[in-house]
Parts: sequence; C-alpha cells; structure tokens
Amino acid sequence: MKKITTFENKKVLVLGLAKSGMAAARLLFKLGAIVTVNDFKPFDENIEAQELLEEGIKVITGGHPVELLDEEFELMVKNPGIRYDNPMVVRALELNMPVLTEIELAYLVSEAPIIGITGTNGKTTTTTLIAGILNADGQSAKLAGNIGFPASTVASEAVSTDTIVMETSSFQLMGVDQFRPKIAVITNIYSTHLDYHGTQANYEAAKWNLQNKMDASDILILNFNQDKMKKYAQKTKATVMPFSTKEVTDGAYALDGKIYFKGEYIMETADLSLPGDHNVENALAAISVAKLRGASNEAIRSVLTTFEGVRHRLQFLGTAHGRRAYNDTEATNILAAKKALTGFDNRKLWLFAGGLDRGNEFDELEEALVGLKGLVLMGETIPKFRKIAEKLNIPYIETENVVTGLNEIFPKTEAGDTILLSPACASWDQYKNAEQRGDLFIDAFEALKK
Repeated sequence: MKKITTFENKKVLVLGLAKSGMAAARLLFKLGAIVTVNDFKPFDENIEAQELLEEGIKVITGGHPVELLDEEFELMVKNPGIRYDNPMVVRALELNMPVLTEIELAYLVSEAPIIGITGTNGKTTTTTLIAGILNADGQSAKLAGNIGFPASTVASEAVSTDTIVMETSSFQLMGVDQFRPKIAVITNIYSTHLDYHGTQANYEAAKWNLQNKMDASDILILNFNQDKMKKYAQKTKATVMPFSTKEVTDGAYALDGKIYFKGEYIMETADLSLPGDHNVENALAAISVAKLRGASNEAIRSVLTTFEGVRHRLQFLGTAHGRRAYNDTEATNILAAKKALTGFDNRKLWLFAGGLDRGNEFDELEEALVGLKGLVLMGETIPKFRKIAEKLNIPYIETENVVTGLNEIFPKTEAGDTILLSPACASWDQYKNAEQRGDLFIDAFEALKK
C-alpha cells in the first residue's frame, strides 16, 4: 500500500456501511483520518457498526441526520447504493464537500496497476475471465470492486507485482476524481438504472467516468459492435483498442467462427465454454486485456474453454439424467434474457420466465422466444408471459416458484433438453434478491441429479 498523507487529520464522513463502507472506514482510519460512520440500521442490529466502534471508529446509526453535516467534515465517502438525491448527499454537495466512493480510495493507495471494467452487461463475466487468464499465465491477478471484494481492502493488500482486476459500476464511478486505470474496458452500454441516474445521458456519463483521467499511454477497450462506442472513441484521450464480432479491428475480433487478436489466430468460437453471442463479446474483451498484459494463447484457451460461468450469470449446473441446466437468475431485464437465449436451440429449450411486474410489457422478447419447447411461468408477470405463450403457441405451465416449477417440468423434458432460468424480471415479488432465487434453483436441480 502506498503511504499517503492525503487524509491525515481530515474529518471524513463515511455514509452507509455494507462491505464497501466497512472497508473505506477502516482504510481511512488507518490513513490517519478522523472518521465518523453514519448508517441507517439501528446500532443493536448493526454488527458492522458494533465492530467499528470496538476498533475506535465513531459510529452514528439509526438514521441519516442532516444536521450531522454541521460538524464541518472535509469529505464524504458514500456507499454506492445511496442515491444522490439522499438529503445527506444533497446537503454535502451544497456545502461543496467532495463526495467520493470507495474505489477512489483504492486507486489512491494501490501499488498495483488497475484494470477497470464496466458496462451494462457482461462486466462480471469479463472481469472474472481476465483474472482467470492472468492467473493461469502465472501472473498474480486479484479481483476487486463491484464483483464482491471491497476495492480498498484489495488495494491496501496488493503489491506492485500484482494486478488488480476491478469491476466498477455506474454507481461507483459517479464518485471518482483521480481514479485512473492503466487498462479500461467498457463491455457495452444499454439502458438501465434510470431510477438511480434519472436519464440515459446521466447513466452513460457515469460509465464514461472510467476513462476521465486516462491519457494516450493508457488503453481503453471498447465494443465496436455498438455504434455509440465508435462515437465515444472520438471523445477520449486514451488509446482506443476496439473489439467486434462484426468487423475486423485493430484488436480482438471474431470472423467466420474464429477469434483473432491483431490478425493472430487465437481459438475457435465454438470452443468457448459459455454459450451465446454476448459471451463471444466478453471473451474478446478478456482476450484484449490478456494479450496486452502478455498472457500466452495457451492460458487464454485453457480458461475460455473450461470456464463454467459466474454464479447466477448463465452458470452451467451440469446434467441430470441427460438434461442440462443453466442458472441465469441475474437476467433481471429483457435485454439480459435475450442475450442468454442466443446461446441455445429453442427446439430443446425450457425457459423459466417471470417475476416482479415493473409495469413494462415483454414484446421485445417475443422474437427470441419463437419455437421454444416450453415455458415455465412464475411471479407477478405470469399474465403477460401467458399472453405471449398463447400468441406464439408455446406450451407452458404456471407455477408457484422455481422449485415447484422445476419439479413439475422435469418429467415433461427428455434427454438432450436444456432448462434455463433467465427470468427477464427482478425477483423481489417472491424472493429477498435474485441470488436467493438462483440458489433455490441450483438446490432443486442438484436434487434431481440423484
């Protein structure tokens, strides 16, 4: 960890705990800051706050009192999940107080170079693939950021010979100032999180913050399958390296079923372990970074041909009596489900769909559903998916949840079929979160293997 004096004796307010808030508070305290933590959860229910208090860090819990900002803090480090219309954040900005997120702290103390990855879809898979390839090549890559490992903790422990492979969300990127990865990847940009950002322009601006401090000595890897990325390529000081499945580029590209990097043959697209056109894009992004970091083709092929997917993101669950299953519970929107469906033969596919009704229709999904062997419908959106199933003449059942659905549908399947949970809906109508939905699906399929 770099020894910096930036925060010595500065009054810093850490707003919100969870993993990133805990990590930020501890790092700032270690760096000599006068830290106060404010978290909404009451103290007697707040294990994190209790731990920090025992470590000598001041904590205020049970709400977000705006008058706390009268204490003349010099800086706020905000949990990325807390929106900018939160009264505490609004007041801090009115006071011209810098409002940062924890990945900024990670950058400031990191001895290791940072590879930053963001995007609407595919960033977790791409991040994991990059780290996997670098480690398979004998390098030392450490996962960090939005992927579940607090960036500031990883950065404080990393040494100069490590490489930090950091997934960054739009929420995190709104709170950066000096953050500068040596290599950055934007997998794609579509429309999402508008409830947080307000407009698509604001969302894209947050993503674009990834490259704000980069210059020509840094590499920005962009998905040239999207015309908007070609336009963005004209707006950066970084050196742009494109990837594409539609055209030959001066980077990674797929052509006639083969993957190349700068004209060098790497592997067959058919040998990729993860199905779907979107996973070809993810592989191209990962290959671009791996080659820039000197990884061998052997390491690249070893990982890309065996990788079973990130848990809950098109995760291969194996086979049960000849039936294959995939858990893609994190496909909580139409776009993610459409991308998942590109990797399968609909004639042998049973799809679990449905969940929280956010008021939208699913017409955009219809084309991808044509020819499905069967639909398993669940949650608040059953009536909407029922209408599509009847319109497209797809056999369907309506079920209570993923467990009942799997048990009901399994006898109707046959060897060679694939069962896919890719709901196109959030999970909160029935579950605590999407992960819980996926865990139940995994357990139910494991039981069927016996």
